[in-house]
Amino acid sequence: MTKKKAPSRSGIDPQRREGSPWTVYIVECGDGTLYTGITNDLARRLDQHNRGRASRYTRVRLPVVLVYQESVLTRSEALVREREIKSLSRREKKMVLISQ
Repeated sequence: MTKKKAPSRSGIDPQRREGSPWTVYIVECGDGTLYTGITNDLARRLDQHNRGRASRYTRVRLPVVLVYQESVLTRSEALVREREIKSLSRREKKMVLISQ
């Protein structure tokens, strides 16, 4: 009998972390603020945000609406792009949304 591996603490299957396309996303929160994150399952992550189970920041700013998404191949690329976007001013982030 083979043992089934427990899911990782993040809830993401460790074998899917690098093999699946990653998405860098921006959601607009209920209070009008923007939140940037990464995931390899966008639908699941948006559902988690809207149920208050994704991040402390969005938990108190529901609902969230997807306003931007960008696909990359690896988690490393996603983290780099997320950092780039997070370093932008709100005005610059709005320009990213418009240029989409």
